[in-house]
Amino acid sequence: MSRYYSYLNSAKQILQQYKGEEPFSSFIKKFFSLEKKYGSKDRKQIAHLCYCFFRLGRSLLKIPVEERILAGLFLCSTGSNEILGQLKPEWNKKTGATLKEKLLILNYSLLISDVFPWKDELSDEIDHEKFSESFFTQPNLFLRMRPGYENIVKTKLKKTAIEFNEISPTCLGLANAIKIENVIELDKEAVIQDLNSQETGEFMKSAILNLKSEIKVWDCCGGSGGKSLLAFDINSNVDLAVSDSRESIILNLRKRFAAAGIKNYKAFVADLTRNRESVTYKFDLIICDAPCTGSGTWSRTPEQLYFFDEKKIEQYSSLQKKIASNIIPQLKAGGFFLYITCSVFKKENEENIDFIRKEFHLELVKMELLKGYDKKADSLFVALFRKINS
Repeated sequence: MSRYYSYLNSAKQILQQYKGEEPFSSFIKKFFSLEKKYGSKDRKQIAHLCYCFFRLGRSLLKIPVEERILAGLFLCSTGSNEILGQLKPEWNKKTGATLKEKLLILNYSLLISDVFPWKDELSDEIDHEKFSESFFTQPNLFLRMRPGYENIVKTKLKKTAIEFNEISPTCLGLANAIKIENVIELDKEAVIQDLNSQETGEFMKSAILNLKSEIKVWDCCGGSGGKSLLAFDINSNVDLAVSDSRESIILNLRKRFAAAGIKNYKAFVADLTRNRESVTYKFDLIICDAPCTGSGTWSRTPEQLYFFDEKKIEQYSSLQKKIASNIIPQLKAGGFFLYITCSVFKKENEENIDFIRKEFHLELVKMELLKGYDKKADSLFVALFRKINS
């Protein structure tokens, strides 16, 4: 039993040191690199305890850290757990119960709504209770198979006995812990991309199919380049430009594009909150995967749920308006503007759509909140506009 108390105390030590200033995955990796006494199983168990603590969000903040960790572990477990078996055997017998039943078993006043307390800020289509419940489940890993590699990817997965769900002709769902990079050639054969991030491709298709054969596309907040890869796979003849505010991101993007076989593109650093001087030409399609709170992805990074400051909603909403205001003038007449966030907050979503419509007189073609909390996926918001007037 002492080993399990040691796991619990180590998790407590790590949580007391972590202040939310970097991704927890990076922080705990650094911690373990300095503490050589932990074996691989120890590291896995301790990290899991920490993540269970974060998945409680803003609930049970006043109980001792150790008790909070174990409560999170109980709510996240779907089967017998060796740590609970030793430290909370009465809970361990009930790990197969539903989440609502588990909440009744806990000797705490825990309301599911306390996990995510910003209900009034949510987009109208979000079911607050179901969204809050989703934090106790690790989302799946999703692959988007690239054109021509579908059979190759599935064959490789079958040969290594990796189970997968074929969600669509191009999308596979897998357990999150799988080291897929050891099985397939990432970016060449398939891309790790969330289910709903892949769904934004349907919005791109409707834009690209309405445009002429030579299409200038600007992925203005390119990040890791996932949306650019998606646009390229829809139409490999696109004239692609990609920008980001960080030089390091552009360097990583170039490596990824090389692996993907994309050679003809322009990549550059641009701070779109300040000006657009580095962009002197106009585009048929502008993709704006805007910086946001990331609240639709917090099931993957629950530390962000735990440390979130509500003031950031307004800060990001303002940032998104600045970016939109600096890039929309670069849209050609008849061109399309695709606005994307991985947020569930209406100030970043519907309210910004109203701003764009009124400020720039763009026609809203369609918009959708892509809910992922019932699919073990991320939640995204997407809106497609068209510029009618010259």
